[in-house]
Amino acid sequence: MSAILEFRDVFASYGGATILQDVSFVVGAGETVGLVGRNGAGKSTTLLAVYGVPTVRGDILVDGVPLTGRAHVPTSRGVCLVPQGKRIFPNLTVEENILLGRASGRRGTWTLDAVFELFPNLARGRRRHGTALSGGEQQMLAIARALMAEPALLMLDEPTEGLAPVVIDAIVEALREIRARGTALLLVEQHIGMIQKLADRYLALRGGKLVGEGPASQLADRAVQELIAL
Repeated sequence: MSAILEFRDVFASYGGATILQDVSFVVGAGETVGLVGRNGAGKSTTLLAVYGVPTVRGDILVDGVPLTGRAHVPTSRGVCLVPQGKRIFPNLTVEENILLGRASGRRGTWTLDAVFELFPNLARGRRRHGTALSGGEQQMLAIARALMAEPALLMLDEPTEGLAPVVIDAIVEALREIRARGTALLLVEQHIGMIQKLADRYLALRGGKLVGEGPASQLADRAVQELIAL
């Protein structure tokens, strides 16, 4: 399995505070990986490090080629982030928000029709402003916008935060379909049941360090839960 994303001995810091310490891992083509750990463990920082938001030492590679730190480069090379908080543009319609994903310059099978088939609620509300949607629909919109960039790897930061169980189930089903179409997923998620349903394996962070990894099924083991203090 070829590596889409690779961290090699990565340290990341904000100002003088070091958040990630000597983190190394690989996400392979078509693989789904869950990144787990308590709040403050460094999960979101790991995703943002790909975009050069914190100060990074070490190497982050996409398809074996190091990133340069320019913020748009990961997206143009097939790595897209659905950030925590959705970040919908309030003055744009649903359709306009989705079409922003084309700015990556990448083209493929994810078209407006394809994302509307995946998320029918968005099709029905395509002319509405993005912030007029429910919280769950806004999360779907954020995912749809990222898909329009035709990612080989889709990174998601807490995609089920604050959502009702029925909406979480809908997002899980959508992510299964995305995965089935060959897109790799890197999920930051407190909802461990979601990681168990979707992921092939997990990576566990504690205090900015990678402290464990293994098949997602191991997340049910008490020893693993104690290791990462879930």
